[in-house]
Order: sequence, then C-alpha cells, then structure tokens
Amino acid sequence: MVSWCLNTHGYACCSWRRHSFGHLSSRKALMLVVSFVLAMQFQAVTVDARVVPTWALPPAQDTQPRKRKHAVQYSDQYYTRLQIHRVGSWLELPVFGTEYWLGQKLINDSPLSSWVKPTHTTVAAVLGGLFVVNTATGVANLVESRNSTDDRLLVWTHSALMLAADAGFIATAAVAGDAHHSVQGQDRHRNVALASIGVATVGTVLMWVKRGL
Repeated sequence: MVSWCLNTHGYACCSWRRHSFGHLSSRKALMLVVSFVLAMQFQAVTVDARVVPTWALPPAQDTQPRKRKHAVQYSDQYYTRLQIHRVGSWLELPVFGTEYWLGQKLINDSPLSSWVKPTHTTVAAVLGGLFVVNTATGVANLVESRNSTDDRLLVWTHSALMLAADAGFIATAAVAGDAHHSVQGQDRHRNVALASIGVATVGTVLMWVKRGL
C-alpha cells in the first residue's frame, strides 16, 4: 500500500499539473489526493525520532563532581547577636536623618531654640551607642563565622565599610568642639559626619539588598 502510494506520488504531482479536476473523474481525483497525502505522511514518519533539533536539546550537564560546602553550625548566641545587629541597622537611618536635621538647625537657625543643642547632643550619643552595639555584635559574629565560605566578599565588604564608618564617627566627635568657634569648624564637623553617614549607609543597604532586611 505504501509502495503504491509512493509510486503514485510522482504520478500525482505530474497529473496535478497537466489536468484540472474538470478533466478527472471524482474517484480518480480523490485517489490522487489520498495518494499524495499518504506519501507525505510516510516521508514524515521515516525521519529518525532520535534526531533532536539543537534548540530542543537540554543544556549540557557538568560531569565534574562538585565539591560540597562544609556545613557550619552557629551557636544560639550567634543568632541573638544577629537579631540585635539587624534591629540596630533598622534604627540607623532614622537616627542619621534626625541628627542631620538637628545639625542643620544648629547652623542655620537664628535665634536658636534652647532645645536644639541638647537634643543634638543626645541623638549623637544615641548614634554612638548604636554603633558600639552593632560593632560589638558584628565583630563577634564575624569571628564565629570565620570558617564559613558563604558570601565572604559581601560579609567582608560590609564589615570594612562599617568599621570605616566607626572611624569616621570618632573623627566627627573629635572635631565637634571646633564647630562652636568658627564657620570652618562647623563645615568640617558636618562634612566628616556626612562622609561617615554615607559610608555607613552604603554598607547597611548593601547587606539589606543581598540578604534582606
């Protein structure tokens, strides 16, 4: 039957060009159409099904055995410190904004309200305490996780930025006295503070983006 279809296929193609359906009987025309369709179907199913198009192939699998990461277990104190550290990071930016606002009032307001200067000093002390706590918890967890290989670049970049901010805030406090005596002293105090805030903000937001709040 298939052989007949294939043999008829050539005849069907030629006859299709030489004759119209008007010159053929309905039975012969039907036979020509059926033979043509069967021949095409036979040619389609003779394609090797094992031949898969390139776009359908799955990505090549890595045959090299991968080295499994060494599991690192942390203490309960580690997670307690981590939570304290995280809460401290949430408080950080609002305290930054408040301290900057108060500092601008100290520079620009005239006459100066009596509450501005003591409030600025109080918020600065809160900021200092916040960084003492976050530095202590961060360094302690950094030491405990020293054998972990997870996100080492992220962890060390964050740590370096926050320690640099610590140094900047110490310098800010050291030049705070000059702000009472001259405009240049005010500018120096503000610029060192803003640089420290900027470095700390980058370090904090970097960790938020990579690991979540």
